[in-house]
Amino acid sequence: MGLRQSFSNEYQTMMRRIYLWAGSLVVGCAIGYLVYQWLIGPQIYLEPVGTGTLVHTIVASGRVQSEHRINLGAQITGTVSKVLADEGQKVARGQLLLALDSAELSASVAQARAAQQLAASNVRMVQEVKAPLAKQALVQAEINVLSAQRAVVRAQALFAQGFYGGASNEDAQRALEIAQSQFSSAQHQWTSVQPGGSEAASAQAALVQAQAALQTQLARFRYSQILAPQAAVVMARNVEEGDGVVPGKVLMVLSPLGSTQLILLIDEKNLKWLRLGQRATASADAYPERKFAAHVAFIHSAVDAQRGAIEVRLDVSEPVDLLKQDMTVSVDIEVARRPQAVLLAQTAIHDFDSVAPWALVVRDGKAVRQSLRLGLVSQGKVQVLPGLQAGEMVVPTAQTGVREGGRIRQALP
Repeated sequence: MGLRQSFSNEYQTMMRRIYLWAGSLVVGCAIGYLVYQWLIGPQIYLEPVGTGTLVHTIVASGRVQSEHRINLGAQITGTVSKVLADEGQKVARGQLLLALDSAELSASVAQARAAQQLAASNVRMVQEVKAPLAKQALVQAEINVLSAQRAVVRAQALFAQGFYGGASNEDAQRALEIAQSQFSSAQHQWTSVQPGGSEAASAQAALVQAQAALQTQLARFRYSQILAPQAAVVMARNVEEGDGVVPGKVLMVLSPLGSTQLILLIDEKNLKWLRLGQRATASADAYPERKFAAHVAFIHSAVDAQRGAIEVRLDVSEPVDLLKQDMTVSVDIEVARRPQAVLLAQTAIHDFDSVAPWALVVRDGKAVRQSLRLGLVSQGKVQVLPGLQAGEMVVPTAQTGVREGGRIRQALP
């Protein structure tokens, strides 16, 4: 019994030693593995530094609007006799949109035209009838004066010879005076019917006055016909046949064709990027698959203080049939482009919004802190100016356990 008991104790002692040795070996291996892992660094996924073209865009929404709207109204009081255009209809320049009752105006035009024709006839009468008659009367008066002058000479000679008495000599002198008076009157008549003369000028003035009266009546008649001032779309129609209208009442509202603009409100923090002429791609929310081109045409000089935004207007480069007034549109304005830029994911940059951003770059297997100077930002990619080179690997900011100077191993995807 004593020998067996001694053997049992020795066996237990030996097993305890084996267990102790095995435990120490396991702990040593674990410590060695941890030390090895510490020495070679953790295995993590890294962000590569790449190159490419970076396009910076400003995304905004807005509405469609023509450059201006045209409010059409009547210039005279009247009654609508015809309405020839409806809402949504496209109309051409000069197209008749609505007409007022023009019976009285037509009569006034006819009366004025007749007065103008009468005045024109008077001008022709002066030129074609009165002027030739005045010329003939002047010639006849001149002949009468010459004849009376010869009669006076004869009468004076005969009176001197005693053949005529004093009465006959006086009769010849009176006849000469009458002939001279008639000649003077004929001269005045001839002068008055010549261009610039009083009668010719009076007839011409009467013609001008009649023509002006006719133009006035024609203008009033044209007021009864409301035409489209340019190609447009009828946005609103506020009148029906039989309605009475007065000056100042808006009867139709037109939106001109070919002058479509996109009106946007853009956050003022993007003001530094905006320039006239910048290209943009837009789409109507109703037709998102239909893209069309536009460009920046106007940047407002003042910021809306309540909304912290600035109004920007874009001209649509080519006419787009699907656009309607006040439609909602989405716009991407290309404000900058950098070809062959050094690019890094924004998720790998520490203190991105600060004045001193930085990144942990893997160099010689260690995490090295690198200060950065950033450029454009677009769709999660950032242009890195001096600081990094294409092909380098950067620790993402999500890897919080990585310390500066620590060893890093790249995990394969």
